[in-house]
Amino acid sequence: MKLKPVPYNRAELLSDIKKGEIQIPQFQREFVWSVAETVALLDSILKDYPTGSFIFWRTKERFRTLDFGGEQFPKPEKGEYINYVLDGQQRLTSIYACTTGKTINNKDYSKIVVDLDASEEDESVVLLEKDKKAGRVYIPMADLVSPRRIRQGNYTDKHLDKIDQYGKILNNHPFSVIEFKHGDLSVATEVFTRINVRGKPLDTFQIMVAKTYDAERNFDLADKTRELLADFEKVGYGTVPRETVLRTVSAILSGDCGKKAIFALHKDEFINAWDSAASALKSAIDHFRNVYQIKASRLLPYYDLLVPFAYFFHQGGKQAANADEYLTDFFWRCSLTERYSFASETKLTQDIKKMDSIHAGELPAYEEPLPLTLEWIIAKGQFKINHSFIKAILCLYAGAEPRDFDKHNKKVSVGNDTLLRGNSKNYHHFFPKGYLRKQPLQQDAKHLANHVLNITIVSEKLNKRDIGAKPPSVYMKTFADKNNQISETMRSHLIDDLKEFGVFTDDLRTFCHKRAERVIAEIKGRVIIP
Repeated sequence: MKLKPVPYNRAELLSDIKKGEIQIPQFQREFVWSVAETVALLDSILKDYPTGSFIFWRTKERFRTLDFGGEQFPKPEKGEYINYVLDGQQRLTSIYACTTGKTINNKDYSKIVVDLDASEEDESVVLLEKDKKAGRVYIPMADLVSPRRIRQGNYTDKHLDKIDQYGKILNNHPFSVIEFKHGDLSVATEVFTRINVRGKPLDTFQIMVAKTYDAERNFDLADKTRELLADFEKVGYGTVPRETVLRTVSAILSGDCGKKAIFALHKDEFINAWDSAASALKSAIDHFRNVYQIKASRLLPYYDLLVPFAYFFHQGGKQAANADEYLTDFFWRCSLTERYSFASETKLTQDIKKMDSIHAGELPAYEEPLPLTLEWIIAKGQFKINHSFIKAILCLYAGAEPRDFDKHNKKVSVGNDTLLRGNSKNYHHFFPKGYLRKQPLQQDAKHLANHVLNITIVSEKLNKRDIGAKPPSVYMKTFADKNNQISETMRSHLIDDLKEFGVFTDDLRTFCHKRAERVIAEIKGRVIIP
């Protein structure tokens, strides 16, 4: 597809805007330019500098649109073409506002003026009314293109010559429009990305908000998603991204989760599938919460794990006798092998087929190995909260329903607010970092200091008040004296016999190796080993 710039002048652009033939699609951001940026643009135009190209997508498709500078204009009849602005909205709105004297976002663009006495030595021809210099003559930018207002201005012949000069420049300035007429929405976004590599990338969700809007059916994807995420919030899953919702709808309708597949979805099909997709996502969340005991969405190794599970439940759920076992195996393998850390769209689409196999009672084949060795956990376990492997281990810890060390009947609260950051006080280094910094550790032990095997989930108060930088042998003896169920409490942290784990001898290496064995045993209880 060859894209050639088409010259437009100011009058043609404004005429098309007022006729509704140029529209700003919902997926664009609002008008955010400052008045200073607008002044600089108009100054460049009057100096006849190049001002960049606009990118329009000419199509008969209909999308939800933004108001143009706060104004609504009529839209062409169905079947007629519309030029959607893919790039240049800020410049286009600025030109419209300045030359019509509009007020946008409480900024009065009629206060932008042209200095009729400016010389080549002056930095700017265009400036704000408040910056005018005494003794000079100015004309409002909006009046520059209005013969009636020019006649009423009582200007000298010299100034009228300047007005005529600037007016011709403004009216005849060759605004370059790159316009393409072929291709669907995915092509439009690809063109935008390639031409405007430094621009703000188009947001998939906002594109689909625009594409699926239907006033007659009372469907607004933005509102529907907001309501759905509010329902998720009630059960601790309010951090699920909007893109995960889109991928779920696409998986259900097409078996494909990629952007191109999402953009290719027909509006009516999307709207028709919405309720069942939302219900399927809720079923997936219920499964994660009640079967895997993952009560907070921030602990999910990947939000997109919801997509194949929602697809599975949408297809009819656990009809095969061994479906639960296969689903559990799938979840932990994806999480521990960091399956979606790259090429996630491709792998999600592959995993939709795996869900079809599970639904049919067949165990899928997996590409990534799952070593389940001490060396494997030691190598991968540096505590970085956003790594899926780490989150998977934290899911094991949280799923064991950890209790506070001092009171066995006191469950630790595991929620999105408490697990927000890796430095949260709820993530307690069992061998405190403050204590370890003072110890002469060998290199392998230093590696274990900030390791997931050295992490327990406790209440913030307990961590700050009772533990601090004390060695485990000291603070655990205190808790053992208070808590007559200390052994059972520590098992809720996947820590068995305290003496055997090296707690009372402050042996970090023994502790982490023993806990690794315990973690591996937990994983083996969840995955299917050939």
